Amino acid sequence: DAYNHILSATTADEKQRWQNQFTWELARHSIGEELILYPALEKNLPNGKEMADKDRAEHQVVKELLYKFQALKADDPDFTPTIKSLWSELCKHIKEEEAQDLMALEKTLKQNDSEDMATKFKRTKKFVPTRSHPSAPDKPPFETVVGLMAAPVDRLMDMFRKFPTDTS
Repeated sequence: DAYNHILSATTADEKQRWQNQFTWELARHSIGEELILYPALEKNLPNGKEMADKDRAEHQVVKELLYKFQALKADDPDFTPTIKSLWSELCKHIKEEEAQDLMALEKTLKQNDSEDMATKFKRTKKFVPTRSHPSAPDKPPFETVVGLMAAPVDRLMDMFRKFPTDTS
């Protein structure tokens, strides 16, 4: 939704608001996966470590593109090409993850374990960084520690960023 709003926005202000929303959602989602999903893959699947490592490598590409994108102004000539490149990489990753990783993991989990994992994922997104930090570690416990240090700064800066629902 945010991606489509970015591309269809008619003003720089509107693009910036949706850029902030897109960054906020994607950064939190990615870190949530790295903290909750990837360790579960490693724990529950015979080839889970390889799957998680592949996903982490794909996340690194996305994080680097998101890092570049989150710093761009809406009138920068690289703004639209960067979000399109980011979206392309992200779509490939999502398709593979949904078709392979999540399907394989779900087969190994009991219903209540799957629900618990979904709850932990949602809860985790509440305290992780809201911006991309591609040089931060991507595995617990180091990612958790760095995230706990970066998140308050990101959230403080978010107070000064414009988002789509803001009225001013």
